[in-house]
Amino acid sequence: MTYTVLILRRARKELAGLADDSYQRVKEAVEALEQDPRPTGCKKLAGRDGWRIRVGDFRIIYEIDDEQNVVIVLHIGHRKDVYR
Repeated sequence: MTYTVLILRRARKELAGLADDSYQRVKEAVEALEQDPRPTGCKKLAGRDGWRIRVGDFRIIYEIDDEQNVVIVLHIGHRKDVYR
């Protein structure tokens, strides 16, 4: 079952601001969420709604709506900044 991936405006800006090598890896990880919104290594966030996946030093924070088959990417950033 495929999901529709929606990237919030803030997350799009964060993605666009990444260096070229990081940009490509993170973009591929976001696109892969269409096929598997809970890939190996993903974790449910404690203290707030959402999930996270790691891509090197970067984290992708997102929510999953299983009823409507939608993944909403909330935040993309370096691991030291993304949880603030």
